[in-house]
Amino acid sequence: MTVAEAAPAPAPVRPVGLGRGYRFELRKLLSQWRIRLLLLACWIAPAVFVAAVSQQSDLPVDTVFGRLMSQTGWAGPLVLLGFAGSYALPLLTSLVAGDVFAAEDRLGTWRHLLVAMRSYQRIFAAKAFASLTVIVLLVAGLAVSSTAGGLLGVGDQPLIGLDGHLLSSGDAALKVALAWISVLAPTLALAGIGLLGSVALGRSPMGLLLPAVVALVMAVAQLLPLPVVVRLALPTYAFISWNGLFTDPAQLGPLLISVAVSLVWAAGATSLAYLLFLRRDFTDLSYDGAGRRVVTSGLVPLVALIGVTTAVVAAATPASGSGIDQAKLQQSLSVEFAHLYRIQAAQLNRPDVTEDQLAATTECAKGGGRVEAEGAGNDWRCVVTWHLPGIAAAGQAIYQLDVTADGRFVADGDGPKEVNGYFQVRTPEGDQPNPLWQFDGNVELLSSTPKG
Repeated sequence: MTVAEAAPAPAPVRPVGLGRGYRFELRKLLSQWRIRLLLLACWIAPAVFVAAVSQQSDLPVDTVFGRLMSQTGWAGPLVLLGFAGSYALPLLTSLVAGDVFAAEDRLGTWRHLLVAMRSYQRIFAAKAFASLTVIVLLVAGLAVSSTAGGLLGVGDQPLIGLDGHLLSSGDAALKVALAWISVLAPTLALAGIGLLGSVALGRSPMGLLLPAVVALVMAVAQLLPLPVVVRLALPTYAFISWNGLFTDPAQLGPLLISVAVSLVWAAGATSLAYLLFLRRDFTDLSYDGAGRRVVTSGLVPLVALIGVTTAVVAAATPASGSGIDQAKLQQSLSVEFAHLYRIQAAQLNRPDVTEDQLAATTECAKGGGRVEAEGAGNDWRCVVTWHLPGIAAAGQAIYQLDVTADGRFVADGDGPKEVNGYFQVRTPEGDQPNPLWQFDGNVELLSSTPKG
């Protein structure tokens, strides 16, 4: 009589680790024709666009640095950055992060994924990191491609900053890179909102559109005459605050605060998405969103976050009201005019003078002096006065200013003609753009009102 041999115990099935899960999710995203098309467009289209626009006579002067696109290649990536913050980046995060969980609901593949990875935590982390990787690749493509297009189309000439000082090619390159890096923070905030919508709303198309809708609502809010502390409490302000890098000294206060707020929003929205995902019932094949939990666990905490960040910014900064007043605007315009006057003097081969020698001062009024001189508006009128060594009479130039709620202003020269009344100046090398005719400037909303 033989004893039957015992059958060997089956080898334990090891769940898929986070690294393999991440690579699997990344391959799934990159295999989609939509994502491949986006990557291709982000790495090629900006270069073509910037190079083509830089050669045109009709430049996008309504965009910050737009009027400089034909003068230096460093203006192109900044123009594209302004466009990307308003339109491209919210849409890109919607198409990536807003669909990463909802796609499994549409395809009915949750059970296969759960059997393979056996961990809600690893699934969420793998999908979040994979979508983050793709988003970073898209942003990097926009930055690198637009920079290459500008440099190839125009060259690496110095860039005039938003206070009129001249940035060398090296300084411009560094600040352009920092500007693009800074917008990763609000992009991550929108990506977190996309993950939340994708988890909470299931296969509903609203999950896919949520980051774009939130960005649109906040962009409209930025156009309103909101108090500066509320403006800074919105994560999308970081799409604007990079302007402060292009002044001397750099206006870092609004930039650092807006980046910090964006990172708080990114962490908060992602955490809410994670908590909702852990509570998900995957046995319900007809799942179509979290219902009331979207409001109680998703929207209410985000609305409360606006209140908390507003209170923190208000307590930590000296800002009040709109942040735009007469004294600040006069100071900004005086400094910028003095810098640009020196650039014009160099064009015309005139003797160089320093800003201290010019002693430029400005007097501004709003609405013809009939309204209080503060806040945004296109009814600012300013008169700049300066002095030249050895000349008793003072020079004066008139500007009409259009000041937006975020502190940016466009100064339009209104005479005299030989200073700022014409768009070109005649130089020994031929006609060149007149730096004093029209220019962009920036008022730091958080700075205290200059004294004296």
